[in-house]
Amino acid sequence: MTTIFGIPLMVLFGQLLLGLINGAFYALLSLGLAVIFGLLKVINFAHGAQYMLGAFAALLGLEYLGLDYWLALLVVPLVIGALGILIERFLLRRIQHIDHLYGLLLTFGLALIFEGTLVNLFGVSGSSYPVPEVLAGGFNLGFMFLPTYRAWVLVAALVVCLFTWFMIERTRLGAYLRAGTENPKLMQAFGVNVPLLVTLTYGFGVALAAFAGVLAAPIYPVSPTMGSSLLIVVFAVVVIGGMGSILGAILTGLAMGLIEGLTKVFYPEAANTVIFLVMIVVLLLRPAGLFGKEA
Repeated sequence: MTTIFGIPLMVLFGQLLLGLINGAFYALLSLGLAVIFGLLKVINFAHGAQYMLGAFAALLGLEYLGLDYWLALLVVPLVIGALGILIERFLLRRIQHIDHLYGLLLTFGLALIFEGTLVNLFGVSGSSYPVPEVLAGGFNLGFMFLPTYRAWVLVAALVVCLFTWFMIERTRLGAYLRAGTENPKLMQAFGVNVPLLVTLTYGFGVALAAFAGVLAAPIYPVSPTMGSSLLIVVFAVVVIGGMGSILGAILTGLAMGLIEGLTKVFYPEAANTVIFLVMIVVLLLRPAGLFGKEA
């Protein structure tokens, strides 16, 4: 059997593939954070809770409304995104002209409210969400058995990430969004409704988190605390890629998933901390992040 540093090649490839799938979640969640911060300058600490709400909405929709997985992928992001629009319109907009720290504190408080409410209603034990029948089973790749659903998650996350990057960086709507955040008064003078763009942008970022939550529901136990621990890792990914960098969020999320997978092979004890070690090194060498712009 072929080995690298004493590690069987099959084990190495298997962990790399699993790391890439985890990286797809990191990329999708950090993308939502990067969109919100890059265009609104809001550090959305409720992002993990909104990811959790997406998973819970899919689960409750299935149990009480008969909402199947494919409808949940479409409906849940719209519903949670609409909740995000209400949050921006009635809460965040009221504090947009003061220090950004208040936006962080507000979203952190919202995260605690969402999580605490669901803990009181459903407890902290996780519930399972069934894998759709069409995505059951898997592929024998020779070096590992890849579940079909995990392959679907990787493809779906990459498609959504690339579509979001294209819309923001390569379309007229994206140009309006970027210009509206840099010089809102000038854009309003040209007849662009900047407040509406800001509101829809926050709603879209929240919808991305909810979409990731629906994707995660058949893989991870659906519980009120599922977003709190993941949020810290995603924030580290955003910092490494550069706060507000769309491309940085996508590439760094995938790369950190691969690095985490390699660490589990060669030094498992450091797997839970390697991303934070990378963050420290990046901040020392390039404080703006790998793809961020220097102030």
